[in-house]
Amino acid sequence: MILTEVAKSAWRSLASNRVRTLLTMLGMIIGTGAVVAVLGIGEGARASVETRIRSMGANLLTIRPQSASGSGGVRSGAVKTLTRGDAAALSKLEGVKAVAPENSGSAQLRYREKNKNASVVGVTGAIVDAKSLTLASGIAISDMDDEQRSRIAVLGATVARELYGNASPLGTRLQVNGVAFRVVGVFAEKGSGFQSPDDNVYVPLSTHQKVLFGQDHLSTISIQAESEAASANVKAAAERLLRLRHKLRDDQENDFDVRSQTEMLETMNQVTGTFTALLGSVAAVSLIVGGIGIMNIMLVSVRERTREIGVRMAVGARRVDILLQFLFEAVVVSLAGGALGVGLGYGAAALLASFGQWTTVVPMYALVLALGVSAAVGIVFGVGPARRAAKLDPVVALRFE
Repeated sequence: MILTEVAKSAWRSLASNRVRTLLTMLGMIIGTGAVVAVLGIGEGARASVETRIRSMGANLLTIRPQSASGSGGVRSGAVKTLTRGDAAALSKLEGVKAVAPENSGSAQLRYREKNKNASVVGVTGAIVDAKSLTLASGIAISDMDDEQRSRIAVLGATVARELYGNASPLGTRLQVNGVAFRVVGVFAEKGSGFQSPDDNVYVPLSTHQKVLFGQDHLSTISIQAESEAASANVKAAAERLLRLRHKLRDDQENDFDVRSQTEMLETMNQVTGTFTALLGSVAAVSLIVGGIGIMNIMLVSVRERTREIGVRMAVGARRVDILLQFLFEAVVVSLAGGALGVGLGYGAAALLASFGQWTTVVPMYALVLALGVSAAVGIVFGVGPARRAAKLDPVVALRFE
């Protein structure tokens, strides 16, 4: 009953000064709204990156050549040692589902009056399984096409759209560095991002090496492990095998680099997590400003209601009742502002997703965190004015004008 009366008294006091109460809440509204919106943007960025990486297969490993160095630490130059023999040997490892050797290069594309510079990737029939690609139309490049050095091409979704618009590219002749290729397929869209297949043109690997660029080495070997759990074992086995094939001594570094999608996913999660935490901490500063505003208004309220406090004490109110009343007022203002701020932040995140073409995901922990911090701010910044009100001398308070 005592707590109920304290709550009613505090609520009447806040309701009698609506404008001041709303202005006091404004700092908390802006603070919590900013925190929720920022966390929604950060979580959305993390989810978007994770989706794009996983769309290529979470159990994908990528091997690229790099410079080798000896025990003295002297680089021996750009060593392009990855070969089709390496890819064939890797395909025999335990836990490997598919191995796709690749070679890439930039080329000028021309279809009728349209020109475009794009990455042309030489591949074998294993590329579809290795990188979890799907066809929107037509057929994929096969191993027979690679053996026969066929002059055919499969387009990424973005390349097809920019060169052909809404028309079907199947069966058309596409000029690649002046060499005519027949378009036989279009890959389904994967989404924009780092090394997106949407921006590439795919041709048979042998045609790429012998006809277009005159290269025997590989730029990439993609390995699809049988499962995400097997990725670590496959990676270790691939490193051992390639060191043996490349005849590297124990004191020599690898002349290749093996990266897994799992490692990339962990790295990107760390980056986006740090970015979100940084922006969230900056936005949280406004919560502190809002708390200071609550404390200032409560101190003013204590001074204005000094006589009221004296009267309450004179008719039997205890110091703890006065303390609870003012503390309750501070918490109510802070929590109400936090609740409105949560709605504002959620709405801002939704608007960014609708009109800004951003991926935003407001996690449940962001809502709970915002309301919890709002309550904590109310208690921390309200306890000072509440204690000051409770310590007033009833006699002095009654004489206060």
